[in-house]
Amino acid sequence: MNYADRIIVALDTDSLKEAEGWLKVFGARMKHFKIGSPLFTACGRRAIEMVKKRGGDVFLDLKFHDIPSTVAKAVTSAQKLGVWMLNVHASGGKKMMEAARRAVEDTDPDDRPMVVAVTVLTSMSESDLSSTGINRSLKDQVKHFAALADESGLDGVVASAEEVEIIKQHVGKDFLVVTPGVRPAWADSDDQSRIVTPKKAFELGADYVVIGRPLTQAKDPQAACERLLQELFVQ
Repeated sequence: MNYADRIIVALDTDSLKEAEGWLKVFGARMKHFKIGSPLFTACGRRAIEMVKKRGGDVFLDLKFHDIPSTVAKAVTSAQKLGVWMLNVHASGGKKMMEAARRAVEDTDPDDRPMVVAVTVLTSMSESDLSSTGINRSLKDQVKHFAALADESGLDGVVASAEEVEIIKQHVGKDFLVVTPGVRPAWADSDDQSRIVTPKKAFELGADYVVIGRPLTQAKDPQAACERLLQELFVQ
């Protein structure tokens, strides 16, 4: 698979016009785009329709976390919008994740979105996790959540590249790992804590990487895109 097909560009804005501008820049080389809370809250289904109209796939990053019945309804609604991937919080527990899986399991395989669980946010450090009252180490907590997501029948997890290897070893190579908090060597770390370069993330076994600000906030987004792809040896 071409590396460009494994990159998810984060449309982290509350402006449909700005998101559309980014699509024009990156859509020729990338096909997967993340729509998170800012854009979806501001623009709703129009944002999803805009990406799909341009031939892109949508990763709906709303991190559903509620009682099982509510999450199931949210997942069903997202599936009807035609998203390619969506996520829930693993901390919602096994019953909640199982409800999310059941919400899509009777869907035509060609239309079924992948459902992945967020483990520990990549902005969190070991001390941040400890401050929430969790006594496990960060890596052990990620491993625990990954196993729980697998037992619940989900397709994979969202986790830092630093944890990809232990997830693959503990759960299996076919279990998807989507890696945010990825930064090219020439980019700022911003508010991310556990980061690696895109190339390193793929070497560690990440199936998809999410990249936002290094591309969208670059002085020349097109040049940043080409630089990233050259860094990954994409022709």
